[in-house]
Amino acid sequence: MSLKAQISDDMKAAMRAKEAGKLATIRLILADIKRKEVDEQIELNDTQVLAVVEKMIKQRKDSITQFEAGGRADLADIEKAELVVLAAYMPAGLSDDEVAAEVKAAVAESGAAGPQDMGKVMAILKPKLAGRADMTAVSGLVKKALAGA
Repeated sequence: MSLKAQISDDMKAAMRAKEAGKLATIRLILADIKRKEVDEQIELNDTQVLAVVEKMIKQRKDSITQFEAGGRADLADIEKAELVVLAAYMPAGLSDDEVAAEVKAAVAESGAAGPQDMGKVMAILKPKLAGRADMTAVSGLVKKALAGA
């Protein structure tokens, strides 16, 4: 079953169970997926759906930070609840050791000689690690690995 179909099934289950918060979040996911499909005139595959969900997670994290800084715990709690629903659709994350091993393998595979080759290494890592690791942290690891190269 595709991820998009699973999300649709979860929406129906949330309707039957009368879970208003979960239902609202799932509808937001489906709306974002539909918007992207209409804008780009394509049918999204699982990887692209994961990218949409990952973007939504990043937005929620940013919102939580802003709401907490502004003293709006009520709005931060709503965003946190949405974050829990969104995170359920992401694949299991990789450990720090696994990410470091992937970075080391990608540096070797690309033949990177220094910081100027960061784009080559990231191009190899992005499809492998998208949704499974924080790409900002991965970027930092790549910079560190290439600085020593």
